[in-house]
Amino acid sequence: MEFSGPLWYWRGPAPHYFVTVPDEEAAELKAASRFVTYGWGMIPVYVTIGTTRWPTSLFPKDGRYIVPVRANVRQKEGLTEGQDVTVTLELRT
Repeated sequence: MEFSGPLWYWRGPAPHYFVTVPDEEAAELKAASRFVTYGWGMIPVYVTIGTTRWPTSLFPKDGRYIVPVRANVRQKEGLTEGQDVTVTLELRT
């Protein structure tokens, strides 16, 4: 699955950057989640942004999912807050 969205910063106790999965793709993931989730609604995936691919898990948020984007990925791909990012997701089973 591939989609684009802005990179945003969460300023919580453990600050991090995310891209939100759009509604249509989130509905597809929710349908598949019962087969792959390992608890708390987390969905294990491989994420690709640019030439960088890594394993992570999607977090459920407000009826959708958010993709955590690591610092080393942001640096390697030259990503900045607010920038539209193209994300490719592959479910890990």
